[in-house]
Amino acid sequence: QVQLVESGGGLVQAGGSLRLSCVVIGRTFSPYPVGWFRQSSGKEREFVAAINRSGSNTFYSDSVKGRFSISRDKTKDTVYLQMNSLKPEDTAVYYCAVGTGVTGTTQNAYSYWGQGIQVTVNS
Repeated sequence: QVQLVESGGGLVQAGGSLRLSCVVIGRTFSPYPVGWFRQSSGKEREFVAAINRSGSNTFYSDSVKGRFSISRDKTKDTVYLQMNSLKPEDTAVYYCAVGTGVTGTTQNAYSYWGQGIQVTVNS
């Protein structure tokens, strides 16, 4: 059984920063690609960022490229999403997800999902 625990969300003013963490517990496979997705009220869940198994390749949506950075600490089974220059439109519930195949930018590339964590950016 794989469990993902997100932390680091909260309320921030526009232009501020937050760092989300995703701890992977009980994994039975290693290494694994990890993605971050988000869902705003009334909208479908969308891709934000992903990192491949080794951490050598990262992928970003156009809306966050240059502002967000994904990284991983293999020794801690933790993946981070550093979010800078936050905008009100970044307000959403953020989810981390673990895949078992190639690193993807769509939800169907990921098999395990966290519960989600709220990020609210005030203007």
